[in-house]
Amino acid sequence: MRRLPLPSIATLRAIGVDDWAHRKRQRYGTIVVDLERQRPVALLQDREADTLARGLRQHAGIAIIASDRMKAYSDGARAGAPQATQVADRFHLLHNLADALDQVFSAHGKALKAVNDALRRTPVVQPDGRTAVPVPPPMPSPQAQIRAVQRRARRLATYAEVWALSRQGWSNRAIARQLGIGRMTVVRHLQAPTFPERKGRSDTGKSLLTPYKARLLRRWNAGCREARRLFRDLQHHGYPGSSATVARYARRLRQAQGLPPREPRPVHTLPLVMEVQPKSLTTRRATRLVLKRPRQRTDEDTPLIVQLQAQHREVAVAIDLAQDFCAIVRERQADRFDHWLARAVASGVAPVQRFAIGLRADYEAVKAGLVLPWSNGPVEGQINRLKMLKRSMFGRAKLDLLSQRFLLAA
Repeated sequence: MRRLPLPSIATLRAIGVDDWAHRKRQRYGTIVVDLERQRPVALLQDREADTLARGLRQHAGIAIIASDRMKAYSDGARAGAPQATQVADRFHLLHNLADALDQVFSAHGKALKAVNDALRRTPVVQPDGRTAVPVPPPMPSPQAQIRAVQRRARRLATYAEVWALSRQGWSNRAIARQLGIGRMTVVRHLQAPTFPERKGRSDTGKSLLTPYKARLLRRWNAGCREARRLFRDLQHHGYPGSSATVARYARRLRQAQGLPPREPRPVHTLPLVMEVQPKSLTTRRATRLVLKRPRQRTDEDTPLIVQLQAQHREVAVAIDLAQDFCAIVRERQADRFDHWLARAVASGVAPVQRFAIGLRADYEAVKAGLVLPWSNGPVEGQINRLKMLKRSMFGRAKLDLLSQRFLLAA
C-alpha cells in the first residue's frame, strides 16, 4: 500500500480543516478536505499553524477555508493562503454558545434548583379529574449534610487557590500539577467569575425501590399504610432491598398527605399520592432546552424557560441573547449580527461577554459563515471514516500508512 501512487489532486477552491486524534489527549493531526468534491486531500502530522501554512502554499487557487475558529488554523490560513476567505463553521459557533450558556447556568445553580423544586411540588391532575399530590424529595441525613458542606469547602478552597496562582502568572498546566487536579478543571475554574456549584444529576432519586414504587403507591392509595405489610408484599414480587428503605419512603408518603407519623386510620379523606419524577433540569439539559429549535419544543419546554428567566436577571439576559444568536445563525440573518454583538458585549454576563469578544476577534470569518453556504460538515464525516480506518489497523497506523490507506480509499 505504501508503494501505490496517490491520485492527483485537482485544483482546490474550497477546503475545510479540522483536527483529528492520533492518540486522544496526547497527539493530534490536521485533516484537509476538498469541500466541493467532499474528498480528503491530506493528513498533516500536527495541528500547528506553520504546518498548515506549508500545506496551503502548495495550492495556489484556494478561495475558501472553513474551520472551527481554532487560532492555529486561523493563523495558518492567513500565512499560507492570505487571499482565501476564512469561514467559521456554524455548528461550532452554536457549540461555543452552548459552552457559554452552560457556564451561566453553573454560576446560577440556585435558579435551576428553584425550578426543579417547583416542578416536584406541582400537583398532578388525573384523567378522572382528581388531583394527586407529589411525593416530596428525600431529606438527606445530618451526616450527609455535614459531608456535603465539607466537600463544598474543599472545592471552594481549590477554586480560590487556582485563581490565586493564576494571578501570580502560573500556567494552567503548572497550576494543575501543583494542586493535583486536572488541567480542564483549572480551565473551568478560571472561566467562572464566581464559584461554580455542583451540577445536578439526571439520575437523582433512583434506588432499588424505583421499579416497585408504582405497586407500593397503588397499595398505599387503596388504604394499606403499614410499612411492614408493604415491605412483605414487595418482597413477594421480587423486591431485593431492605425494610428501612420502604419505611423511609412511607414517611415521605405520610408527609405528602399531611399525616402524623403514627396515625393508623385518618378520620378525613386523604388525597391521592403520586410519584412525580420530572427530568431533572441540569445545566446541560437547560442549555439544550434554550438552544432547541422553536418548532421542536414541547408544551412543557416553554413554561420551563419562562420559569428560568424569572429566577435571575443574568439568566434571563443570557437566554434572550442565546435564542437571538441561534436565530441569526440558523436563518442566516447576517444583518442582525452587529447589533447582537453590541448587546452581548454590554450585557454584563461574563461568559456571554467572553463569547462575544471572541466572535469580534474573528468577525470576518463569523460574518462569512452567516453569508456563505460552506461548512465543516463534510470534514466531520471524513474524520468519522478516518477513526474507523485507524482502529481497524490495530495499532499499526503510522502516519504514512494511515494517510495512504485513507486517501486511496476515498
